[in-house]
Amino acid sequence: MTSSTPAEADPTTRANAVSGPAASAETIPAASARSGLVKPFAAMGIVATVGQMQRTGRDTIAMCLGEPTQGAPSPVLARAAEVMTDGTGLGYSPIFGIPELREAIASHYRDWYGLDIAPDRIAVTTGSSGAFQTTFLTCFDVGDRVALARPGYGAYKNILAALGCEVVELDCGADEGFQPTVDLLAAAHAEAPLKGLMLASPANPTGTMIGPEALGRIVDWCRANGVQVISDEIYHGISYIGTRGECALAHDDTAIVISSFSKYWGMTGWRLGWAILPEALVAPAQNVTGNLSLCAPVPAQYAAVAAFSDESYAECEAAVASFAGARAHVLGARADLGFGEMAPPDGAFYMYAGVDDILDRAGIATAGQWCAQVLEATGVALAPGDDFDSVNGPRSVRLSLAVGADRTAEAIDRILDFMG
Repeated sequence: MTSSTPAEADPTTRANAVSGPAASAETIPAASARSGLVKPFAAMGIVATVGQMQRTGRDTIAMCLGEPTQGAPSPVLARAAEVMTDGTGLGYSPIFGIPELREAIASHYRDWYGLDIAPDRIAVTTGSSGAFQTTFLTCFDVGDRVALARPGYGAYKNILAALGCEVVELDCGADEGFQPTVDLLAAAHAEAPLKGLMLASPANPTGTMIGPEALGRIVDWCRANGVQVISDEIYHGISYIGTRGECALAHDDTAIVISSFSKYWGMTGWRLGWAILPEALVAPAQNVTGNLSLCAPVPAQYAAVAAFSDESYAECEAAVASFAGARAHVLGARADLGFGEMAPPDGAFYMYAGVDDILDRAGIATAGQWCAQVLEATGVALAPGDDFDSVNGPRSVRLSLAVGADRTAEAIDRILDFMG
């Protein structure tokens, strides 16, 4: 396992940055030391390159980003058109969102999980990103140790580091399904007490899921050791193993659950997510959210109520079926592609694999270099693992199946042709 603490700012630079009118022009404006802890999101740079290629007429397949291409369900689009023409929802909403949406989310948890969640515990946020910021600020102080899996979604550790937390990365390999275990947590806790654990199931970038028994063991250990569980469940519903996903609240009502309309519902640009909070944290989290963002985008909130209609669910399930077809294409070509270590992708729309053999045969050092060659030669954009794993990421790749079955099959054919 590895841990990282925020670096101290250079005292000279810091003094110059705050010394007022006498400071030299070379040091103003000066970035904070905190901002230096936030690493760039490499996949977004690849997206920019893809955009440039498309503007020159290249046919590209962007498998580098987790953005479902089907977009929002048609009932959501229809309601959004009404909202924008009748003036509904063009002002502020309550901090935690409109009552209609919070009640619809609560009904969703009754239908999917059999859980009775009070709407007052549901905070509608500006995407899941807003939920992460609110919950991290509400739960953790500077210097608190928060554990998470490596490989994992890079924004977790970057946000935590920017807030002054000590990020404890648990080295989770394919044998563990790239997921934390009680043994890994206990070892980290023995070094110094943990304050929190960030879970993700299904996970980005690996697509692996934590089963009910394993999740129960983890949650029980955290409760016994005073560790706050925050469970990222934004990919629930996108699953290939006969379950929508196990909700952490089924094991501990004091866990925090974060979700979003971006993935299962395909509403990435609508910037709408939610957090389910323990009652004791509702008021503190509301104070934080009210000052950070005031409220989530209100027209999107009114439109999102329609995401819970039967028609919307049916359209989302059709998209999941397409992701499943894409997954089958990649698994069928895995040996020909030469992909190495990979845990079974149970859900989400990602596949994460080691590419050591590919790099060795090509005589290149990093997955980033190989991905750049693939993009230039084929128009297929893959994401190197650097965003997700600071140790093994440079020799790993993530494929996003969010482009659907047909485009994934075409992308695999192009890559195999390129590889000869």
